[in-house]
Amino acid sequence: MSILDDRIACPHLRERIKTTREVLPYFKDGMTLGWSGFTPVGYPKAIPKALADHVEKNGLQGKMRFNLLIGASVGTETEDRWASLDMIARRWPYQSGKNIQKGINSGRIRMQDKHLSMFAQDLLYGFYTKDFGGSLDLGIVEASAIKEDGSIILAGSVGIAGEIIHTAKHLIIELNTTIPSYEGLHDIVLPEPPPHRRPHMICKVNDRIGTTYVPCDTDKILAIVESREPDKGRALGATDEISERIAGHILDFFQAEVKAGRLPINLLPLQSGVGNIANAVVGGLVNGPFCNLSVYTEVLQDTMLDFFDSGKLEYASATSLSFSAEGFERFYKKWDDYTRRIVLRPQQIANNPEMIRRLGVIAMNTPVEFDIYAHANSTLVGGTRMINGIGGSGDFLRNAFLSIMHSPSVRPTKSDPTGITCVVPMVPHVDHTEHDLDVLVTEQGLADLRGLCPRDRAQLIINKCSHPAYRPLLQEYLDRATHECLARGAGHEPHLLDRVFRMQQHLATHGSMKIGSWD
Repeated sequence: MSILDDRIACPHLRERIKTTREVLPYFKDGMTLGWSGFTPVGYPKAIPKALADHVEKNGLQGKMRFNLLIGASVGTETEDRWASLDMIARRWPYQSGKNIQKGINSGRIRMQDKHLSMFAQDLLYGFYTKDFGGSLDLGIVEASAIKEDGSIILAGSVGIAGEIIHTAKHLIIELNTTIPSYEGLHDIVLPEPPPHRRPHMICKVNDRIGTTYVPCDTDKILAIVESREPDKGRALGATDEISERIAGHILDFFQAEVKAGRLPINLLPLQSGVGNIANAVVGGLVNGPFCNLSVYTEVLQDTMLDFFDSGKLEYASATSLSFSAEGFERFYKKWDDYTRRIVLRPQQIANNPEMIRRLGVIAMNTPVEFDIYAHANSTLVGGTRMINGIGGSGDFLRNAFLSIMHSPSVRPTKSDPTGITCVVPMVPHVDHTEHDLDVLVTEQGLADLRGLCPRDRAQLIINKCSHPAYRPLLQEYLDRATHECLARGAGHEPHLLDRVFRMQQHLATHGSMKIGSWD
């Protein structure tokens, strides 16, 4: 028996094993597709790449276009290549890659951004398929095994795989034989729709409320295709001085909160976004004074393995193992040790406000920029150019025990040696409002905004977070706005609407945010 046959415990499904070439006729122009995957893990690889090859070889660019729904971004060799071949008409809700971003910002690809927990449930409600026949035409799901009754054992991520299996008219399963069976690592539950929805009784990070598999109607399965392509993951960039200084401010803040009695000695469950600042924070925790910690987050990166190995991290819940190739090799070598302390959940559960608020999660994420009143922009450069999407940052920040956003005070640019400021009078697009954020951090310092009125928040953000090269400009703006608005009895959150975006306008026309004057 081959490895593929051995992974398929349902005998009659072995008769549906096909090659990538044999499944290509299932794909028709205009279809609405669902893919599994969350970050470059657990996504179909063989079929999307074969279909892209078919389009390129036969000159079908722009003639085979699909509506593509995925829980988050996946490998750029699939979705970004599809974008380069004009194979994507619509894309929900979060993506990555230069070609797909170019397609979105040029208007060729229609995208709707959405909080990831809400996207998953709205897919079950039929909101995204109401104009396309009411269901997904075809779902492609990567699996690591199939049980006797046809239930699907997922791979290194969950995302919206369960919702796809439930809502798609037809399914193709990519069974990856280069990875071990992940059976036992998942905690799968698909909530009932209102008014029948029940509470999710996760009261500790390691609680389980579902099954280790996704139930599947085997009549939906058109084919099973073997995949021999491992997850590529994301290699981590090295932390730098700026990210380490930001991490230092956050760790000092945690220690002060513990000393003041506002946090327990082992903190509360931690959520951390991706990137070098998040890695620096985790690195600081590895070497810091806190023990018996837990993580309730979306993705686990390589630094989480260091966290486990340090003995300070007890348990982690996520929806994806976003390891690099080296991280996966390390993970597989200590499979039993790591997997007994990890659970993978659907993003509808991993990002669910109910659990985030009940567990008291400490959320830490990086924006594009934030303003002096603590509104933050995570998605649109200049208020118009989409980067990736909001992802799960809003799910966590709106519901966390502590909502922390961290950013460099400036970002490098070719036209200004200082760079552009990440602290502005007003962000041109708001993803996270002032009502949702408690703490802002840059390498310059940390602003604890809890309990402060808008004018006091603005002063603290300027003092603690802004770069010295921009601090006088921001201070002048706040002083002038405060004086003019209070004088006319409209000064709760002072702004000068004719000048508030002058820094962004100056950047667009002169390549610098250092304006000469607010006049």
